[in-house]
Parts: sequence; structure tokens; C-alpha cells
Amino acid sequence: MYKKISVETFLKEQSRLFDEPVAGTYEEAEEFLEEAMAAEADTLKEVRAYLEESGADVSHMSDQELKEAQEVFALGDGGYLIVEG
Repeated sequence: MYKKISVETFLKEQSRLFDEPVAGTYEEAEEFLEEAMAAEADTLKEVRAYLEESGADVSHMSDQELKEAQEVFALGDGGYLIVEG
């Protein structure tokens, strides 16, 4: 189960990651995030750790570059949603 803000943010900003929409409704977005095994993180440090554990080489990336990565969605509550496309 994802936080409401995560699902709403992904639904609104999915075009950053995909050329065509993968979800048109809240329910479809939530289902997509579950299938994609998207992750929520409270801090940028957790985002970095998650991506490193997933095998991504993010050691050379600044915090700003990490925030701007297309698979990292900043949430209005200060957290992050990570969706690997």
C-alpha cells in the first residue's frame, strides 16, 4: 500500500518516466506502482541507499542530480517515490 501522495504524484508526473501514460486513474496508478515494486523513501539518503542496493552506480551523483533523476519523484511531504521504468 502506497501513501496517497505517492500515487497522486506518480499519476500527475508519470510522463517524466514514460512516453505514454501507464495509468489514467488513481487505482491504475496504485496497481502499476505495486507491479513495478516502486519504493517510498523518507530521505534522499534512503533514496541513494535503495538505488545502490538495486545495483545503480549513484556514487558520482550529487544530491541535486539524484533529486532530478527521472525515476525519483519528490513528494510534497518531503519524501520520495522511486519508480524504475
